[in-house]
Amino acid sequence: MSNSTTTPDDHPPAWLRWLRRAVRVERAEAGAMLAAFLYFFFLLCGYYILRPLRDEMGIVGGVKNLPWLFTGTFIAMLVAVPLFGAAAARLPRRTLVPAVYGFFIINIGIFWILFQDSTAHASTARAFFIWLSVFNLFVVSVFWSFMVDIFRSEQGKRLFGFIAAGGTTGAVTGPLLTTQLVGSLGPVNLLPVSGAILACALGCVLWLNRWAERQPASTHAKSTEGALGGSIWAGFTLTLRSRYLLAVAAFIWIFTTLATFVYFEQAHIVKGALSDSAARTVLFAKIDLAVNTLTILTQIFITGRLLTRFGVTPTLSAMPVIATAGFALLAALPGLAVLIGFQVVRRAGDYAITRPAREMLFTVVDRETKYKAKNFIDTVVYRGGDAIAGWLFAGLGALGLGTAGIAAAAVPLCLAWMALAVWLGRAQKQRAETEPAA
Repeated sequence: MSNSTTTPDDHPPAWLRWLRRAVRVERAEAGAMLAAFLYFFFLLCGYYILRPLRDEMGIVGGVKNLPWLFTGTFIAMLVAVPLFGAAAARLPRRTLVPAVYGFFIINIGIFWILFQDSTAHASTARAFFIWLSVFNLFVVSVFWSFMVDIFRSEQGKRLFGFIAAGGTTGAVTGPLLTTQLVGSLGPVNLLPVSGAILACALGCVLWLNRWAERQPASTHAKSTEGALGGSIWAGFTLTLRSRYLLAVAAFIWIFTTLATFVYFEQAHIVKGALSDSAARTVLFAKIDLAVNTLTILTQIFITGRLLTRFGVTPTLSAMPVIATAGFALLAALPGLAVLIGFQVVRRAGDYAITRPAREMLFTVVDRETKYKAKNFIDTVVYRGGDAIAGWLFAGLGALGLGTAGIAAAAVPLCLAWMALAVWLGRAQKQRAETEPAA
């Protein structure tokens, strides 16, 4: 009889050995990690099936109405955030998270029914545009709140990178499905497809809830009753009192202003170039597919090297430099090809480079600021910037500026964004050296 002792993890199955080539995962958590990967995959796949439809609905609802749609989205966000906060304060996690996704799945079914009435198509299109613009922020926010609630900090360091790749994979798959299905089903009938995929995400939520409840009571994952976030109004006061946070808010505001300018330019140029609704939907899906493919390649081969080798300042400044060149090129050559190229590079750069660098800005603040002020900046400042930029774009158009003129007017804003990125990068470095995060 052997005196040696072994643990179940001494001889892991082949699938686990293969998985460990990509991530340091323990056997007891491997199932949860894969479920979380699939959860994020289904979530973003379902959203990216709908995103091209949203862009098409923005045109159907009237390009001239886009500033109103962005304003409506901002107002809807002001209403939705405190309502969600109230629900989070009252409902346990095992009820709250499934309820959020169940609510949005029901909404998708309602919109599909409403789109069957051709007499109200334009008004339904506008409502759908606003709804999906709120939906996309909330479902991802709830996802990450759920992840940090069921996984300990040590687990997150090892597993969150792999889990995030599930979302990127879903973001690539969604547009690919749209391009394949829109011709046979039509744009509106993509809604039930997205709803079914989101139902798969809901199944992952239910499985993960049961997994978390089986974990030892001493772990962070056992907490199922806590609120998912702080008050948005407390976030406002924290931001207002901090020069650093005001600079972060200004960085986000300029980013979303420039993104809105490009989005409006896209709507005008695509409408002028393509008259067929299905053709426009396919183009938007192809743009999303190109963006997300480039994002994956950048995440794998560039992002880590940029942050590790050069630090936050150059990484945070990369997209302002690219945006300056892009708007200058669009001012000189205001056509569909330039617009598409700029949009793909800009969006991929945001997801793969700017977003990780931007999140680094919150590693040197206290815990209350990480949750409350960050939530305020990521939602209200972000959507408020959208709304203001929409009216600013309309105002520039009323002054007689066309695509080239508005693109040229954006260049000085890009330069201000670049200067702000440099200031924030240096401030972040100084805080990291003298005031480590709590």
